Amino acid sequence: MARKSILILDFGSQYTQLITRAVREEEVYSVQLPWDFSHDALDGLELIGVILSGGPDSIYTSNAPRIPAPLLSLEIPILGICYGMQSMADELGGDIQGVPSGEYGAAQLQVQESNPLIPEGSHKVWMSHGDRINSIPEGFQVLASTENSPVAAMGDFDRKLYGVQFHPEVKHTPIGIQIIRNFLFEICKANPAWTPDSIIRESVKQIRKTVGKASVISAVSGGVDSSVATALVHEAVGGQLEAVFVDTGLLRKNE
Repeated sequence: MARKSILILDFGSQYTQLITRAVREEEVYSVQLPWDFSHDALDGLELIGVILSGGPDSIYTSNAPRIPAPLLSLEIPILGICYGMQSMADELGGDIQGVPSGEYGAAQLQVQESNPLIPEGSHKVWMSHGDRINSIPEGFQVLASTENSPVAAMGDFDRKLYGVQFHPEVKHTPIGIQIIRNFLFEICKANPAWTPDSIIRESVKQIRKTVGKASVISAVSGGVDSSVATALVHEAVGGQLEAVFVDTGLLRKNE
Protein backbone atom coordinates (compact mmCIF):
# COMPACT_ATOMS: atom_id res chain seq x y z
CA MET A 1 0.00 0.00 0.00
CA ALA A 2 1.35 3.44 -0.95
CA ARG A 3 2.11 5.73 1.97
CA LYS A 4 0.05 8.94 2.02
CA SER A 5 2.62 11.72 1.95
CA ILE A 6 3.24 15.43 1.70
CA LEU A 7 5.99 16.41 -0.75
CA ILE A 8 8.15 19.39 0.22
CA LEU A 9 9.83 20.67 -2.93
CA ASP A 10 13.08 22.49 -2.15
CA PHE A 11 13.89 25.56 -4.25
CA GLY A 12 17.02 26.27 -2.20
CA SER A 13 15.53 28.12 0.77
CA GLN A 14 17.43 28.27 4.03
CA TYR A 15 14.07 27.52 5.68
CA THR A 16 13.11 24.35 3.79
CA GLN A 17 14.08 22.03 6.63
CA LEU A 18 11.82 24.05 8.94
CA ILE A 19 8.87 23.30 6.67
CA THR A 20 9.66 19.59 6.68
CA ARG A 21 10.08 19.58 10.45
CA ALA A 22 6.80 21.44 10.98
CA VAL A 23 4.91 18.91 8.88
CA ARG A 24 6.48 15.92 10.64
CA GLU A 25 5.80 17.43 14.06
CA GLU A 26 2.13 17.36 13.08
CA GLU A 27 2.58 13.57 12.70
CA VAL A 28 2.14 13.68 8.93
CA TYR A 29 4.63 11.78 6.77
CA SER A 30 6.59 14.02 4.41
CA VAL A 31 9.36 13.71 1.85
CA GLN A 32 11.75 16.57 1.05
CA LEU A 33 13.16 16.56 -2.48
CA PRO A 34 15.03 19.06 -4.69
CA TRP A 35 12.95 20.82 -7.34
CA ASP A 36 14.62 18.80 -10.13
CA PHE A 37 14.04 15.42 -8.49
CA SER A 38 13.80 12.17 -10.42
CA HIS A 39 10.19 11.02 -10.47
CA ASP A 40 11.08 7.50 -9.37
CA ALA A 41 11.77 9.12 -5.97
CA LEU A 42 7.99 9.12 -5.52
CA ASP A 43 7.65 5.36 -5.95
CA GLY A 44 5.67 3.89 -3.07
CA LEU A 45 4.13 7.26 -2.15
CA GLU A 46 0.59 8.52 -2.51
CA LEU A 47 0.89 12.29 -2.63
CA ILE A 48 -1.95 14.11 -0.89
CA GLY A 49 -0.32 17.55 -1.04
CA VAL A 50 2.75 19.51 -2.08
CA ILE A 51 4.52 22.43 -0.39
CA LEU A 52 6.83 24.55 -2.55
CA SER A 53 9.61 26.17 -0.51
CA GLY A 54 11.02 29.63 -0.93
CA GLY A 55 14.38 30.22 -2.59
CA PRO A 56 17.04 32.87 -3.24
CA ASP A 57 16.49 33.14 -7.02
CA SER A 58 14.37 35.45 -9.13
CA ILE A 59 11.93 33.68 -11.44
CA TYR A 60 13.58 35.59 -14.28
CA THR A 61 17.11 34.42 -13.48
CA SER A 62 18.72 32.21 -16.10
CA ASN A 63 18.23 28.55 -15.13
CA ALA A 64 16.00 29.55 -12.20
CA PRO A 65 14.34 26.59 -10.44
CA ARG A 66 10.90 25.76 -11.81
CA ILE A 67 7.97 23.80 -10.48
CA PRO A 68 7.73 20.58 -12.51
CA ALA A 69 4.66 21.02 -14.70
CA PRO A 70 3.40 17.45 -14.01
CA LEU A 71 2.86 18.36 -10.35
CA LEU A 72 0.24 20.92 -11.38
CA SER A 73 -1.68 18.25 -13.27
CA LEU A 74 -1.97 15.84 -10.33
CA GLU A 75 -5.08 17.58 -9.01
CA ILE A 76 -3.81 17.61 -5.42
CA PRO A 77 -3.48 20.62 -3.07
CA ILE A 78 -0.36 22.75 -3.46
CA LEU A 79 0.94 25.49 -1.14
CA GLY A 80 3.62 27.78 -2.57
CA ILE A 81 5.74 29.75 -0.11
CA CYS A 82 7.54 32.92 -1.27
CA TYR A 83 9.51 31.86 -4.38
CA GLY A 84 7.35 28.74 -4.51
CA MET A 85 4.27 30.93 -4.85
CA GLN A 86 5.95 32.97 -7.58
CA SER A 87 7.00 29.83 -9.48
CA MET A 88 3.44 28.49 -9.36
CA ALA A 89 1.98 31.82 -10.45
CA ASP A 90 4.44 32.11 -13.33
CA GLU A 91 3.74 28.55 -14.51
CA LEU A 92 -0.03 29.22 -14.49
CA GLY A 93 0.10 32.51 -16.40
CA GLY A 94 0.51 35.11 -13.65
CA ASP A 95 2.94 38.02 -13.80
CA ILE A 96 5.91 38.57 -11.48
CA GLN A 97 7.77 41.85 -11.05
CA GLY A 98 10.87 42.94 -9.18
CA VAL A 99 10.63 45.14 -6.10
CA PRO A 100 13.41 47.78 -6.16
CA SER A 101 14.19 47.58 -2.44
CA GLY A 102 12.70 44.15 -1.79
CA GLU A 103 10.74 43.39 1.36
CA TYR A 104 12.59 41.94 4.32
CA GLY A 105 11.54 41.48 7.93
CA ALA A 106 8.25 41.90 9.72
CA ALA A 107 5.14 43.06 7.87
CA GLN A 108 1.47 43.41 8.75
CA LEU A 109 -0.80 41.10 6.82
CA GLN A 110 -4.40 42.10 6.14
CA VAL A 111 -6.67 39.19 5.25
CA GLN A 112 -9.34 40.43 2.86
CA GLU A 113 -10.98 37.23 1.64
CA SER A 114 -12.31 34.47 3.88
CA ASN A 115 -10.42 31.26 3.10
CA PRO A 116 -9.51 27.87 4.61
CA LEU A 117 -5.78 28.63 4.83
CA ILE A 118 -5.23 31.88 6.74
CA PRO A 119 -7.21 32.99 9.82
CA GLU A 120 -9.20 36.18 9.34
CA GLY A 121 -7.89 39.48 10.67
CA SER A 122 -4.56 41.29 10.76
CA HIS A 123 -1.39 39.35 11.49
CA LYS A 124 2.35 39.89 11.84
CA VAL A 125 4.26 37.89 9.20
CA TRP A 126 7.88 37.53 8.08
CA MET A 127 8.88 38.61 4.57
CA SER A 128 12.07 37.92 2.62
CA HIS A 129 11.75 38.52 -1.12
CA GLY A 130 12.94 40.68 -3.99
CA ASP A 131 10.08 39.92 -6.44
CA ARG A 132 6.33 39.95 -5.98
CA ILE A 133 3.14 38.93 -7.79
CA ASN A 134 1.95 41.68 -10.11
CA SER A 135 -1.11 39.86 -11.47
CA ILE A 136 -2.56 36.53 -10.35
CA PRO A 137 -3.31 33.58 -12.64
CA GLU A 138 -6.81 32.93 -13.89
CA GLY A 139 -9.01 31.22 -11.29
CA PHE A 140 -7.16 32.70 -8.30
CA GLN A 141 -8.32 35.27 -5.76
CA VAL A 142 -6.22 37.67 -3.71
CA LEU A 143 -6.58 36.49 -0.12
CA ALA A 144 -4.37 38.95 1.75
CA SER A 145 -1.99 41.87 1.28
CA THR A 146 0.68 43.90 3.04
CA GLU A 147 1.79 47.48 2.46
CA ASN A 148 4.45 46.39 -0.03
CA SER A 149 2.83 43.22 -1.38
CA PRO A 150 -0.65 43.70 -2.88
CA VAL A 151 -0.74 39.92 -3.39
CA ALA A 152 0.65 38.56 -0.12
CA ALA A 153 -1.55 35.47 -0.41
CA MET A 154 -3.63 33.98 -3.19
CA GLY A 155 -5.82 30.96 -3.69
CA ASP A 156 -7.73 28.95 -6.23
CA PHE A 157 -10.38 27.27 -4.09
CA ASP A 158 -11.58 24.88 -6.79
CA ARG A 159 -8.12 23.46 -7.58
CA LYS A 160 -6.91 23.82 -3.97
CA LEU A 161 -3.86 25.81 -5.06
CA TYR A 162 -2.58 28.40 -2.58
CA GLY A 163 0.37 30.73 -2.26
CA VAL A 164 1.75 32.99 0.45
CA GLN A 165 4.48 35.57 -0.07
CA PHE A 166 5.57 35.38 3.57
CA HIS A 167 7.19 32.52 5.51
CA PRO A 168 4.77 30.60 7.77
CA GLU A 169 7.49 28.12 8.77
CA VAL A 170 9.50 30.63 10.85
CA LYS A 171 8.69 31.64 14.42
CA HIS A 172 8.51 35.31 13.37
CA THR A 173 5.13 34.50 11.77
CA PRO A 174 3.03 33.69 14.87
CA ILE A 175 0.11 32.27 12.85
CA GLY A 176 2.47 30.20 10.71
CA ILE A 177 1.88 26.87 12.42
CA GLN A 178 -1.88 27.38 12.12
CA ILE A 179 -1.49 28.01 8.40
CA ILE A 180 0.52 24.79 8.00
CA ARG A 181 -2.06 22.86 10.04
CA ASN A 182 -4.89 24.30 7.96
CA PHE A 183 -3.15 23.22 4.78
CA LEU A 184 -2.46 19.72 6.10
CA PHE A 185 -5.76 18.94 7.77
CA GLU A 186 -8.41 21.24 6.27
CA ILE A 187 -7.17 21.30 2.67
CA CYS A 188 -5.16 18.08 2.19
CA LYS A 189 -7.28 16.09 4.68
CA ALA A 190 -4.14 14.49 6.08
CA ASN A 191 -4.37 11.94 8.87
CA PRO A 192 -1.93 12.57 11.77
CA ALA A 193 -0.82 8.95 12.03
CA TRP A 194 2.96 9.14 11.56
CA THR A 195 3.77 8.42 15.22
CA PRO A 196 6.68 6.57 16.87
CA ASP A 197 4.48 3.47 17.31
CA SER A 198 3.44 3.46 13.64
CA ILE A 199 7.04 3.98 12.52
CA ILE A 200 8.14 0.94 14.55
CA ARG A 201 5.29 -1.22 13.23
CA GLU A 202 6.01 -0.28 9.61
CA SER A 203 9.77 -0.78 10.05
CA VAL A 204 9.32 -4.23 11.60
CA LYS A 205 6.91 -5.23 8.82
CA GLN A 206 9.35 -4.08 6.12
CA ILE A 207 12.30 -5.86 7.77
CA ARG A 208 10.36 -9.13 7.93
CA LYS A 209 9.41 -8.80 4.28
CA THR A 210 13.02 -8.07 3.27
CA VAL A 211 14.70 -10.75 5.39
CA GLY A 212 12.25 -13.58 4.89
CA LYS A 213 13.86 -16.76 6.28
CA ALA A 214 17.44 -15.57 5.84
CA SER A 215 19.95 -14.96 8.63
CA VAL A 216 21.09 -11.46 9.54
CA ILE A 217 24.33 -10.09 10.98
CA SER A 218 24.20 -6.69 12.66
CA ALA A 219 27.30 -4.76 13.74
CA VAL A 220 26.67 -2.73 16.91
CA SER A 221 29.02 0.04 18.00
CA GLY A 222 27.07 1.13 21.05
CA GLY A 223 25.79 4.30 19.37
CA VAL A 224 22.14 5.22 18.92
CA ASP A 225 21.88 4.40 15.20
CA SER A 226 23.30 0.88 15.25
CA SER A 227 21.60 0.03 18.55
CA VAL A 228 18.14 1.12 17.37
CA ALA A 229 18.60 -0.61 14.01
CA THR A 230 19.62 -3.84 15.75
CA ALA A 231 16.69 -3.65 18.20
CA LEU A 232 14.27 -3.25 15.28
CA VAL A 233 15.76 -6.19 13.39
CA HIS A 234 15.59 -8.34 16.55
CA GLU A 235 11.94 -7.35 17.06
CA ALA A 236 11.26 -8.39 13.48
CA VAL A 237 13.18 -11.66 13.09
CA GLY A 238 14.28 -12.71 16.58
CA GLY A 239 16.67 -15.67 16.48
CA GLN A 240 17.53 -15.09 12.82
CA LEU A 241 19.70 -12.18 13.99
CA GLU A 242 23.32 -12.47 15.13
CA ALA A 243 24.48 -9.17 16.67
CA VAL A 244 28.23 -8.45 16.78
CA PHE A 245 29.71 -5.76 19.00
CA VAL A 246 32.39 -3.65 17.29
CA ASP A 247 34.61 -1.67 19.66
CA THR A 248 35.43 1.49 17.73
CA GLY A 249 37.45 2.96 20.58
CA LEU A 250 35.03 5.87 20.82
CA LEU A 251 32.92 4.77 23.79
CA ARG A 252 33.00 6.71 27.03
CA LYS A 253 35.75 5.84 29.51
CA ASN A 254 35.28 2.50 31.33
CA GLU A 255 32.24 1.48 29.24
